[in-house]
Order: sequence, then C-alpha cells, then structure tokens
Amino acid sequence: MSSDATTSPPGPLEGLTVIEMGTLIAGPFCGQILGDFGATVIKIEDPKAGDPMRQWGRSLPKGHSPWWPVIGRNKQSVTLDLRTSEGQDIARRLIGGADVLVENFRPGAMEKWGLGYERLSADNPALVMARVSGFGQTGPYSSRAGYALIGEAMGGLRYITGEPDRAPARAGISVGDSLAGLHAALGTMMALHARHRSGKGQIVDAAIYESVLSVMENLITEYGLTGYVRERSGSVLPGIAPSNAYPTKDGALVVIGANQDTLFRRLCDAMGRPELAQDPRYAGHAARGEHQAQLDALIGDWTATLDADALLALMEASGVAAGRVYRAPDMLADPQFAAREAIVEVPHPVFGAVKMQNAFPRLSDTPGAVRWPGPALGEHTDEVLSGRLRMSTAEISSLRESGVI
Repeated sequence: MSSDATTSPPGPLEGLTVIEMGTLIAGPFCGQILGDFGATVIKIEDPKAGDPMRQWGRSLPKGHSPWWPVIGRNKQSVTLDLRTSEGQDIARRLIGGADVLVENFRPGAMEKWGLGYERLSADNPALVMARVSGFGQTGPYSSRAGYALIGEAMGGLRYITGEPDRAPARAGISVGDSLAGLHAALGTMMALHARHRSGKGQIVDAAIYESVLSVMENLITEYGLTGYVRERSGSVLPGIAPSNAYPTKDGALVVIGANQDTLFRRLCDAMGRPELAQDPRYAGHAARGEHQAQLDALIGDWTATLDADALLALMEASGVAAGRVYRAPDMLADPQFAAREAIVEVPHPVFGAVKMQNAFPRLSDTPGAVRWPGPALGEHTDEVLSGRLRMSTAEISSLRESGVI
C-alpha cells in the first residue's frame, strides 16, 4: 500500500515542535515516533557527515542506506555544527521556540555546549527535554558510553537469551535502543500532559539499561522471593507449555500457543489425541510445565506429518493460536499485513519507492502516517532558518561558507 501524505488526516501531535539531536537509534527512534503522529521534527545534524545511520546497513543499494529512510522519516534535516559558538546560539534559538528537545549524547555533552536544561529552560520554561543515554543522567555509570548491547546485557535480557548450552545470544535488532526510544516518547507525552496543568516543562531521563529492565517481567521479584536465577531456555519459556515452534512436513516452522487448559484440550482434539488432556502428566498447567520437553516432542512428531498450510487451517478451525515464523517476504505476502496496511510503500528520490513498517499504534480518528522518508542531509536548513529564525539569505550563505551549517 502506498503512503499518501496528502490524504492523511492531521496527526494527534500536529502543532507540536520537536528538535531532535543525537544519532543512531535510541534518540532518533523517539523522534520517529513523535513525527509519525504529526509533530514537526527538526533533526539537527553535523554538516560534514550527518547521522551515521545514513551510511549504516549490510548493503548500500545505489550508495544509500536502506536504514535511513525509516529512522529519518517524517523529519526535517538541518545541518548545524554544535561545537561552534554560532551553532550553539542557533540551536538555542530554535529550542527557544520548541515544545520538545530530544537528545542522546553522553551525559555532560549538552552542558559543555551551553545546551543544558537549566540554561534552555530559563529561556523556554515550557520545554520538555527527553534525554536518552546508556545509564541515565545520574549515578556512578552516567558518564560511561552505553549502547544497546550493553543495556541489554546489564538489564538482564542477554543472559536469558539463547540455548542453555551456549553463550548468551543477542536479538537480531537493537532491542535496547528501541525500548529506550519508546520510553522516551512515552515519557515525553506524560511530561506534556503534566505541562497542561503546570505550564512547566521537565526532563525525561530514559536509560537504555532501565528500559530493558522494565520489560523483564518477574525476573527480579522471583529471585528476591525464592533465590531462583532464570537461565537460558532456548525457544521456550520454562514451565509454559505447550508454547513453541514446531516443524512441519514441508520444512516450515509453526508456533503454537496452547498453554491454557481450554486451548490444550482443543489442541488434543485436533491431534486426534483427546486422552492427552486427561493424562496426569499434561492435565494441568503445572504438570505440563514439568513435562515440557516430553510434550513438545510429542507435538512436534505430530506437526511433522502435516504441511504448514494444513496445520494452520486445522489450528484455526480448532480455535488454537498458531502462526508461521515469518521473514520479510512472508510479511509482504500476507493478507493480514495488507488489509491493515502494516507495511507501506513510500516515494523516494533515489530508490523510486521504499517499503517500510507503518506508524503504530493505530488511532481511530487521528492516525499516524509515513509522510516522507528520511530526507537528504541539510535538505531543510534554509527553510527552517529563514522561516523560524527569520534569517536572511546573506546570513545563511555566510554561515554555510564558515562551515557552521
């Protein structure tokens, strides 16, 4: 489905101005979310190279990163050298007219440039400043460099991911960065809501390791109460059965979740083995968890006799949750993805068009939208400086000649 900005209704954040600083994923993902839902996001980039995401990726079709159109979408690009006094002054002026500032530099960098919250809020008391970092703005680790893999490791995710007989694995994406960006966006909206009552902005402090820690379910609580340290368990959750990926006759993998008693009975009926639901080894949640490996082997032997399509049709007819393990081509071919426009095609000046995930979650009256892909470096510099700061063409030309923009 093509994305058409002209027919999209105004997003819920229309009228909100966001200045985005920082690079890579964590801070820019926060900006992406806000931009998806209608905020005007002005991304400030270094004039010489811009965000490294412009060059990152396993491949560079036509010399361009396929990553940048997504993380840079719905943003305006302004080049500005924040290491110069002129660049810092321009940044302060832009922030002075903004609602939100998003940054993910190492703590202390913004203060070194004269862009700390105390100074910025003196000029703009309503400013909400979302700060994303590895370890947060305070504490003995705050000045350390922090990336997703560090936050995922220290937040507890890395240790429990992978097979029990191997070293911890990592997910194939930067989960910690994305979680921190989500938390920063959520915190920004909370701070904006509070501003409606007080008229004052505040700092949103999103740490990558804490963002990972927040989704670790009962890991800490269980250890505190029982001393149990959760270990790696491969593709299953210990004690939750059946809930796994099972092989099919045609070489596919289908995940089946039937760990509730009612669902398990339906699965047994579909297997032609209704007696399993009464077997003391499988009759209750705790019993199935205790005999998890044996139960998974039994189900896997059965699923291996059916093609994936036949297995999925049978699970649907039986009311048992199931689905294929998808890759990108499977998503693009799936009618559910198509019906909900989960993937959109966006015009692109170099690629012609690019496919990417849509804006989520869905709002019934003011949905988000992908209005344009990541812009060229500095594409909006003249427009923003002349429009927002009333700079003349001569002033802008002078700044460009001196390397400030």
